Amino acid sequence: MGVAGMNVASAEPSLSGAPAGGEALVQDAIGMPSPSGDARRISLDGKWKLFYFPQGKYPITAPDQLKTSGLAPIEALVPGEAALDLSRKGELPADLYFGENILKLRPYELYEWWYQREFPTPGSAAGERLELRFRGVDCLATYWLNGKKLGETANALIEHQLDVTGKLNAHGPNVLTVRLRSPVLEAADKQYDPGWATAQPTNMEQIWIRKAPHSFGWNIMPRAVTAGLWRPVELIVHPQHEITDMYFATVSLNSRHARLAVCFQITTDPALLPHLRLRIQGRSGDSTFTHVENLEFPAGRIDIRIANPKLWWPRGYGQPDLYEVTTELLQDDTVIASRLDSVGIRKLELISHDAQGPEEPALFLYKVNDVPILCKGTNWVPLDVFHSRDAARVQKVMDLAVDLECNFIRCWAGNVYEDHEFFDLCDRHGIMVWQDFALANALYPQTPEFLQVIKEEAISVIKKLRNHPSLAMWCGGNEYDQLCYVLDLDPANDRITREILPQAIFQCDPYRPYHPSCPYYSPKVIATRDTTLMPEKHVWGPRDYFKGKNYTEHMPSFVSEAGYDGCPGLSSLKRFLDEKHLWPWQDNTWWQLHSSSMTLRPLDPVENHILANEAQELFGNLPDNLEGFILATQFTEAEAVKFLLESTRLNKWRRTGMIWWNLMDGWAQMNDSVVDYYFNKKLAYYYIRRVQKPVCVMVDEPTAWYSRVVVGNDSREDSSGHYRVWDADSGKTLLEGDYQSKANENLEVGQIPVFHSDHRLFLIEWTAHAQKYVNHYMLGMPPFSLDQYKSWLPKIAALQNDFDAANVGK
Repeated sequence: MGVAGMNVASAEPSLSGAPAGGEALVQDAIGMPSPSGDARRISLDGKWKLFYFPQGKYPITAPDQLKTSGLAPIEALVPGEAALDLSRKGELPADLYFGENILKLRPYELYEWWYQREFPTPGSAAGERLELRFRGVDCLATYWLNGKKLGETANALIEHQLDVTGKLNAHGPNVLTVRLRSPVLEAADKQYDPGWATAQPTNMEQIWIRKAPHSFGWNIMPRAVTAGLWRPVELIVHPQHEITDMYFATVSLNSRHARLAVCFQITTDPALLPHLRLRIQGRSGDSTFTHVENLEFPAGRIDIRIANPKLWWPRGYGQPDLYEVTTELLQDDTVIASRLDSVGIRKLELISHDAQGPEEPALFLYKVNDVPILCKGTNWVPLDVFHSRDAARVQKVMDLAVDLECNFIRCWAGNVYEDHEFFDLCDRHGIMVWQDFALANALYPQTPEFLQVIKEEAISVIKKLRNHPSLAMWCGGNEYDQLCYVLDLDPANDRITREILPQAIFQCDPYRPYHPSCPYYSPKVIATRDTTLMPEKHVWGPRDYFKGKNYTEHMPSFVSEAGYDGCPGLSSLKRFLDEKHLWPWQDNTWWQLHSSSMTLRPLDPVENHILANEAQELFGNLPDNLEGFILATQFTEAEAVKFLLESTRLNKWRRTGMIWWNLMDGWAQMNDSVVDYYFNKKLAYYYIRRVQKPVCVMVDEPTAWYSRVVVGNDSREDSSGHYRVWDADSGKTLLEGDYQSKANENLEVGQIPVFHSDHRLFLIEWTAHAQKYVNHYMLGMPPFSLDQYKSWLPKIAALQNDFDAANVGK
């Protein structure tokens, strides 16, 4: 178990650069984007020149050789990716998601790319330091300034900085050049030993190359080995006096006060230290605090006691209060540096243990401010194949998560690390975040050199994100332990997840929980090979009937992945399939590519069969037309995910979390999202929104001729109101009354006599805090009549008129 208290901060890192002369090592940027402080930032985004050619075709090793090569550059946009620039030029199709266009990127995996632009020299004063910061470089980069080599980097997932103090032309302009080498060629030259020669069929490159694992192909993303400056590039002018790093952690909390640990680092003239003070002032509404510290050294820790603090709470459990914290560096009484941070005060505890026997089942439980939290939310997967487009999508996707009342998001390891905008939104909306490190479904090298790469990446990411109160836990990666288990290897021997990552967390973020793998296989599970002991799992299995044994008898305390497939609506399908390839789905290469791109030769159709089989299991027969097929799969997905969420709530606290897969597609595909890439909502979206309300009335599965009716209250407030359950076909009231439920508890309000052999739809409505809410329950065993479900859908929609039944699947 672990305890962590946090806050949201926009923080500037503690930075160190190379000497003024010679080649600089590129330092990994370890802080947050500019707080409201004193550093000046000059954007180098916009139009760049881009030269490109198959790597090694021309003997070009330095920027001056580009001038004599005869190569003509194209215009490139930064942030951006080279493939998008080629699309704008017309060398690649305009819509890379249409049909099989994404496959046209494959030859460019072996190219090298040279980015170049000019920029003026800014005015600077004595004592100021200049730095180039690259917030995302994909991937194997060499940097030159005015023809002189600055350094190299090899990680697309973190920020990089180069000290350029004294290296700019006095009167400008300056020429900045970045060369990107082929990661595929680089990976082919690496050593692959048995202990780390395992990855998915198209993903061997990911073992050595530090970029988003999905780039090499996944069952939810196509293979697209991107290259580019995918996040902003800046020239930063640092003043002589600067508050370079702040870290906030709530280390204790009770009903009367909180103890806030504050770690700081400043840059200043050491001779001034006897005259310097640090003043920290915080405000959240009418709650304030002030602390003044005399400085003896440019770094340290301060403990601040805050009386009657306003607390940060997860969504549904209270307001996610945030403090605006101003930190000022004072020379005598003059402010010579300042910064503004947003801080959340909260205590977080994770209680996790294997099953100890029938009397002590497995448990995986989050507590926030000593209150147990039932976690309901989604896995967060890549927002786009081309991550320079993420920034334009994150707000809209987060709006969906808020609308669905998610209080939890797991950031999946196959992705990039999300930027501050994502975490800021989670902070403000009370959404807890489980953050995987970007290590997914592979065994990674254990060489000293690679361990150092992961250590530097971890420190960079931890220091960047650690001040967000929404950040609930760090995790070693996705299905690493599971892969070891399948291969009869012991994951305890992995130094990355058992040594490097926890040490980095202890060093940089010591008050936050760490989970070695998602899911985690403890030594006891490995020794006994009994996975029923595990408190947290991915629940996929055979993907058969969603009320079958796989989903009812083998569920862990906390489900970190589970989902069902649903076809996108017809209007979305037509955006990436032509008329010839719309239907049928069988033996259709376009459908295969857009549902599973794990193996390109031949394409793997397994996801299409899962999509069809899940719907056939529920309805017995599948329609022989596209419109009917879409409806059948969307109906099935909606009922399945609703059931998974309700079964978690009905078994509270035996079950503590359901993190379903997934909210949003990262490209045009048929998969288990509830919103497709084009923001077209599937039916499951509306069902999830109803059953993730803090107070929800649900009907349980039949037992001994009856089904329980339960009020689930996932909040810190008692709730009372009126409820009614009735038959959708006859209109007969089956159960009705008033309820009074205690905070954070379930309440059984009655039972309804039922037969398994019936096929019936129950409609449910209730009031809570003077608001009306609705739900439904489908009774019976498959096969159900698809026509009957179509007749029920308008009645389900009419309960609250929050969606149009006639537009489902359109």
